[in-house]
Amino acid sequence: MDMADRPNSGKTRREALGVLGASVAAAALSGPATAQPAFPKGAVIRTLLKDYAPEELGGGATLFHEHMSLRNGFMADWMRFAGETREANRAPNAAAPATPARPANAAAPAPAPNFMEDADLMSEEMAAAKAEGISCIVDGGHPDMGRDINFLRKISEKSGLPIVASAGFYSQPFYPKELSSWSEEQVVQSIMKQVNVDPIGALGEIGSWDYITKDERKVFRAIGRVHVATNIPIFTHTGIPGKSALQQLDILEDAGVDPKRVCIGHLGNLNDPNVYVHKTICRRGGFVGFDRQGGNGDANVVPLVIALLDAGFADHVLISGDASRGYARPVTSFLPKLKAAGADDATLKRIMVDNSRRFLAFVPKRTRKA
Repeated sequence: MDMADRPNSGKTRREALGVLGASVAAAALSGPATAQPAFPKGAVIRTLLKDYAPEELGGGATLFHEHMSLRNGFMADWMRFAGETREANRAPNAAAPATPARPANAAAPAPAPNFMEDADLMSEEMAAAKAEGISCIVDGGHPDMGRDINFLRKISEKSGLPIVASAGFYSQPFYPKELSSWSEEQVVQSIMKQVNVDPIGALGEIGSWDYITKDERKVFRAIGRVHVATNIPIFTHTGIPGKSALQQLDILEDAGVDPKRVCIGHLGNLNDPNVYVHKTICRRGGFVGFDRQGGNGDANVVPLVIALLDAGFADHVLISGDASRGYARPVTSFLPKLKAAGADDATLKRIMVDNSRRFLAFVPKRTRKA
């Protein structure tokens, strides 16, 4: 989850895309027809409105990690916890970050309206994303983040864009207070209840907020067990920045999860020119998530992605925006930057169209709930 960018609707956002970037992205996604990736017999991509055969969603990009529904106050809490974490990690002699001064008698600014409760606006955003080359989008929220599954269903119906809903628990600051006293089995049963009530197509985003805590390890073990019982794929949040990436994969693999069913997320924040952690995840079979793309941080991430492509790991890369400004920006803004750095259209199409479907497609072990 990244709250640095927020979606804006209307002409300002679409003007900001730039005609050149949008056309480059469109060329990449609509390039020469390529062979469909192999999907297991009976595999589906489970969206809120229906199960799709993976082949049905091959006409555009799938964004594996976004947010379209969060509770009022979630963003403020996220920023507060992030600030506290940065302060706790600040070196003893490092200066504290400057904060804008506000006159003593000035009233606190009114909170911004929660755009994720505006069905008309969000339907327009989904329709715009569809028009800009997105075939499917994953919402990474769940109950502890205030995700409203009926709201997601409504904007999917209105926009015509398939939305995958997720289940799980986010990270330590957002857990329900009682989770610390729960057994691992109780956590499993709580997540299974989410899966049994709604048509869930992903387990995510499942996070460690900073260094992974005892409770977060318990949740990751539980998520691993839920995956084994359901086959539903998993994507993660790796702290600030990426501190627990390999530990997350270790815990899930120990619980019986094939790394091929896991995307370790936010690894664009782990700015290692040697991409050691990224390559290690790829070698173990997992996906590497660059899921905050289409904004100001892209310049630092492009070399990381190119390094993985050069190392032969294109099949392990996933790209998304995590609620960035304009949901298609990973395609319309980030892909042109990768192309300018040397990635060809076929590789970009492989990443955005094929990899995301291979990640999301699973053979259900349980009958879909209506």
